[in-house]
Amino acid sequence: MNVTPRLTLIIAILVLFLGKYINKKLVFLRDFNIPEPVTGGVLTSIAFGLIYWLFGIQFEFALEMRDSLLLVFFTTIGLSSKVKTLIRGGKPLLILSVASLTFLIIQNLTGVVVAGLTGLDLPVGVLAGSVSLSGGHGTTIAWSQTFVNNYGIANAAEIGIASATFGLILGGVIGGPIAKLLINRHRLKSSSTEPLTVGIEYEMEEVQVDYNTMLKSILVISVAIGLGTQLNVGLAATGLKMPDFVVCLFMGILLTNLIPVAFKNLSWPSNTPSMALIADISLGLFLAISLMSLELWSLVDLAGAVVLLLLSQLVIITFFAIFVIFRLMGKTYDAAVIAGGYVGLGLGATPTAIANMTAITEEFGPSPQAFIIVPLVGAFFIDISNALIIQRFLNHVG
Repeated sequence: MNVTPRLTLIIAILVLFLGKYINKKLVFLRDFNIPEPVTGGVLTSIAFGLIYWLFGIQFEFALEMRDSLLLVFFTTIGLSSKVKTLIRGGKPLLILSVASLTFLIIQNLTGVVVAGLTGLDLPVGVLAGSVSLSGGHGTTIAWSQTFVNNYGIANAAEIGIASATFGLILGGVIGGPIAKLLINRHRLKSSSTEPLTVGIEYEMEEVQVDYNTMLKSILVISVAIGLGTQLNVGLAATGLKMPDFVVCLFMGILLTNLIPVAFKNLSWPSNTPSMALIADISLGLFLAISLMSLELWSLVDLAGAVVLLLLSQLVIITFFAIFVIFRLMGKTYDAAVIAGGYVGLGLGATPTAIANMTAITEEFGPSPQAFIIVPLVGAFFIDISNALIIQRFLNHVG
């Protein structure tokens, strides 16, 4: 059954309301900073799975809107990133990039070792490693045919998608509790006086959003996306093709640090409740559509084949976030938020990481540094490094 874009949006909004309602009623979900889109999205995907199993009805959602929401979200992150935060994040950004590179290697080593111990083909360990987890569904689809053609893994796409799907869910569930553990154990507090990058704090039931700032935010976001996508067309003509959301992120950073300086009397909408609200809505709807459209029934037969691999990866990234990322980033409040976000990054995708950090900061306070460092590492550095590391591993285990 094909679902129209309008109905897809309506269902996604209802999914967000469901997640908010359940998180409000089940206090432990909010206490452990489980993102509301994850709560509602997972339950909805299970419900659609039951409909398929009982009645044979499969829903095909319109996903084009989801991709547009991703552009809006990353553009808002760029537009909320000030030069002083970027400068302050220079060293931590480098540290997190190196740590992420190291973890890609550890992630594949873990997958290969577990695959070998369980009698699976060694390339399956890479497929259920950084290909599907740090890379997500997009990287999985891009590499699956290579595993079929070069390594004889006929169901490579199914294994990869199963790993990416379960990883997405696990990353959204475990990141918040890890950050909360670190914050409470070390008695950490936010030192930032800036407003939240995404969303509003829990105790603020109402927030002032004025007409002019909201209109300016929409205008600036639209201009940044237009310039970013056109820039990417030009880059593609030179052979340098990047995902649109990465270029829009950088265009947002460029505009928000140049325009207010050039036009000092101009009222710029970055770091306003309006911009934060747009970021929160676009991220929530993106995750809601992503999770509610998961075809869980296609993963059941493969669950047993990948569950041990995923559990091993879950244990590894938990220890890595707590004992490596948190310590390397300085054992501060920002470090705890980054650690919680990194779990979403290493098991799911950059939006999952941001959703984790949003849930954390809504309870404990803002962390502007985390919201610029993690997206930059996830949206740019990991994708480039991952491709090189995947190929290197396949050369040795294939």
